[in-house]
Amino acid sequence: MKLKLTERFGFLVSDAGRLYGRVFDQRARQQLGLSLAQCRLLGALAAHDGDSSLSQVELADRLDLTPMGVATLCDRMQAAGWLRRVACPNDRRVNKIELLPPAYDALKSAMALGDELQRQAQQGLDDAEAEQLQVLLRKVHANLGGLLSK
Repeated sequence: MKLKLTERFGFLVSDAGRLYGRVFDQRARQQLGLSLAQCRLLGALAAHDGDSSLSQVELADRLDLTPMGVATLCDRMQAAGWLRRVACPNDRRVNKIELLPPAYDALKSAMALGDELQRQAQQGLDDAEAEQLQVLLRKVHANLGGLLSK
């Protein structure tokens, strides 16, 4: 019996995400000099912007990376002038991460790249189908997010 993985919901969602990530990473490296992981880090910080800074540990949790992986990303991005580490006044062991102005330009470019890739990924869908796909994926996302806390 040949297993038809492409007919399984979990495989399709996971593999579509994997393919999307690989294409985005390839294009971001070529066009922006950034990796997918760096773009995700910029996005997580920008989405949190204004509330307070995030620590490296908080970023690791949000990005599903190891704290050491986030530290390495932050090293590279700090050297490139996109972010800075600020020692937490209450705990010297904790570094809060803040975006610097050039990071917002890089994030804007990454978002434009993502918009173009989304358009290409949804090729063949009419506007109503593309919107319905977004609605359904948000529902699945919420359902799965709810399972994590249980």
